[in-house]
Amino acid sequence: MSGTDLITELLTKSASVIAAVPANRIKGGSLAPDIPLNALLIREVTSVDRQQLKQGAVVHTVERISVTVRAKSWRDQRAIIRLVRAACVGDRHIELPGITKVSVRTAGRGPDMTGPGQSFEQTQDFRVTFDAIV
Repeated sequence: MSGTDLITELLTKSASVIAAVPANRIKGGSLAPDIPLNALLIREVTSVDRQQLKQGAVVHTVERISVTVRAKSWRDQRAIIRLVRAACVGDRHIELPGITKVSVRTAGRGPDMTGPGQSFEQTQDFRVTFDAIV
């Protein structure tokens, strides 16, 4: 389990995000240059975990996860960034096997950029912490 899995779970369970970006356009890893817009790319930027001392121990992990919005227009880009932030922060209950004590906080927003095909791009980063049984 990873922070990208947790963010993906939050985004795909948000009706407002799915209304703006269909679930099949929310991807991890990379987006095809010709993917229909609007789309979201979820990537891990950094990950730090404490080493377990014994088998079956809980490992506390802190990850920085980046969500890149690729949109048809600057207005869409800005609106989707707001939806992504709303879907991921606050009192969100996440139930995934072997994961406890999940916390998601904003960790900065990147610059407005021109993406493939003159699309509008911007990233929203999150600091995701959780405990996982290893």
